[in-house]
Amino acid sequence: MTATFTPVSALERDRHDLTALVAEIERAQQQEDVEGFLALFAPTAVWVNGAGRRLIGLDEISEFTRGVLPGAMADGSVTYEVEHIAFVTPDVALTGVRQQYLDADGKPVAADGAGSPSYLWSRTGGTWKIVAGQNTAVIA
Repeated sequence: MTATFTPVSALERDRHDLTALVAEIERAQQQEDVEGFLALFAPTAVWVNGAGRRLIGLDEISEFTRGVLPGAMADGSVTYEVEHIAFVTPDVALTGVRQQYLDADGKPVAADGAGSPSYLWSRTGGTWKIVAGQNTAVIA
């Protein structure tokens, strides 16, 4: 799938950087790298996990992540593919992602193993951080 962008005139460097950051989310999840995952968030970020629980601030996000990420990939893995990037301003962007959980053999888990997370990124001092995120399950 080829990602789409709005506006289409968005800088290629920014599109590349945000796509690379989503790849870092994937890597951190696959490797159960708690610190790598948490490093992607701004201190005041708001995160809604796949179960619908809203976590406000890096302390809450950290506590939750430290409790669920270690061991999360014991029976499989996950992939992330950027579907769309919308630039709200030159320093605020939304990435729409296709998430697919895989079983231990690398095969996609049934329909309940798919997600459609959105990450709102803000760039400060040249660094993009997640300021809000929604990890939404896809209901078949």
